[in-house]
Amino acid sequence: MTAAMLDIRIDRKVFISPYGGGERLVIEGLHLTVPVGQFLCVVGPSGCGKTTLMNIVARLDRDAEGQVRFINGAGNPRDPGRVGYMFQTPRLVPWLNVRDNVRVVLDAGVASDGRAESLLEAMALGDSLDQFPNRLSGGMQRRVALARAFVTEPELMLLDEPFVSLDAPVANRLRSILLDLWAARPTTVLFVTHDLREAIFLADRIAFLSRGPSRVILDEMVPLARPRDSDDPAIERFRQELLSRHATLLHGIASDATSAEAVINGNE
Repeated sequence: MTAAMLDIRIDRKVFISPYGGGERLVIEGLHLTVPVGQFLCVVGPSGCGKTTLMNIVARLDRDAEGQVRFINGAGNPRDPGRVGYMFQTPRLVPWLNVRDNVRVVLDAGVASDGRAESLLEAMALGDSLDQFPNRLSGGMQRRVALARAFVTEPELMLLDEPFVSLDAPVANRLRSILLDLWAARPTTVLFVTHDLREAIFLADRIAFLSRGPSRVILDEMVPLARPRDSDDPAIERFRQELLSRHATLLHGIASDATSAEAVINGNE
């Protein structure tokens, strides 16, 4: 079976207040296509609907006007394949050890084939297989969550700001682990972040969302060769180029006093 391209078209997504406060239009006229095997980062201001977008793609939120389709090599829609999802928090099951937190997403037959253990070994967690989540550091918990998302060998990986709030050295290590996993087990990746430097380090391509109602306002390829070093000056040069080249557009969706960098990074 030919691997699918992801086609996302969200015409409208509205949240209705349960307290009688009316409705809020979160996403309108958003369209993205993601080729097979591409690492796409989605960047946008805080509260613009990035997590909502991910939940719609994951089919956790089905209350939106539009459609999310997988397209085969002949250009025809087909059923989605396996999808892995890593959330902003690890969401580990507290009464399961590390091994079983990864195995929990596998069918019984597959869970016994050693796949989970091999992946955890590759992520330097082989000595922690029998540990419970409350015995792990924040970085280790994120590694377990990343292993759980990858262990099913998904066709599509969704990652919603998975390294937010971590110290820079820990976050950089996890980013490198993610890229190693992606290289060893190629899959299409949709990665949400508010950190432009992170997006440039990770992505083949970056899609920038406006403040709500969210839509795609910029779509840029990252012209840096792989493998990349997180400290490479080329990352900062490209970041500055993007901020300079698109400052007018970004100011157009912000107040006059808001900088282009603040709009992109969600710090306005």
